[in-house]
Amino acid sequence: MPVRVRLRRVGTNKRLQWRVVVAHSRMPRDGKFIENLGFYDPTTEPPKVKIDEVRLKYWVSKGALVTDTVKSLVKGLKKQKN
Repeated sequence: MPVRVRLRRVGTNKRLQWRVVVAHSRMPRDGKFIENLGFYDPTTEPPKVKIDEVRLKYWVSKGALVTDTVKSLVKGLKKQKN
């Protein structure tokens, strides 16, 4: 079962937000998902990002693939903490 950690779009027009979710790779972008790991809100200044890194590490250890966008969000989080 190929599983991916990716973004899921929520919100309305011009007020979009994204959820970081674990989903089967064949599901549509806004379709069913396995677990919600956090959110990304690009409309605020600075953009808000919150990701449960413990659960992210768990899913990666189980073989989940992380998309490039989510990788860059996690990398940005680590820079903010330092």
